[in-house]
Amino acid sequence: MKFSQFIFIPVIVAFLAFTIQIVDQLFSPMMPVAGNVGFGWIAFIAWAMYFMAGCNIDGGIKTFCGYLSGIVASIAIMELGGAFIALGFFAFPVAIFFVVIPCICLERFPPFDFVPALFVGAGTFFGFMSYVSGATYLTATITELVYCLIGLGYGWVTVALRTRYEQHVEDQVKEGEHLPH
Repeated sequence: MKFSQFIFIPVIVAFLAFTIQIVDQLFSPMMPVAGNVGFGWIAFIAWAMYFMAGCNIDGGIKTFCGYLSGIVASIAIMELGGAFIALGFFAFPVAIFFVVIPCICLERFPPFDFVPALFVGAGTFFGFMSYVSGATYLTATITELVYCLIGLGYGWVTVALRTRYEQHVEDQVKEGEHLPH
């Protein structure tokens, strides 16, 4: 594919990024955390995870299940860390140790077997709980999963549009080969 044909693909992705910001600005006031500044960052991360998971619906499902597992793991770590407070400095490291074992075992149980999504989902949840004022387990979970679905939807649309465009370019090349010179 010539660069003059390829450049349309980055334009498509840029347009999708443009629209995801619009979606965020429309959706964020409806999210259950009052006074938030938007959560498009969660959608962008999930969008990237769609590609890491194989650029298909099954990978999207695995990513969503990973995010859900990551949220559950994060809550378990926070609760266990609080329960182990007598351990002082080691309270949260010990909680993490105990929670990570079953998390890694999930790689044996589809569709929860995309462990990178579990870690991304957990990291996103920890970040949300640490930096979004007024967040609760429930509000963070709802918001993270809604934006995860938005990002996964954008991943699917990106692949669908690119595939269709590349097929169009390929068809044009084939037609050009059959034209008299």
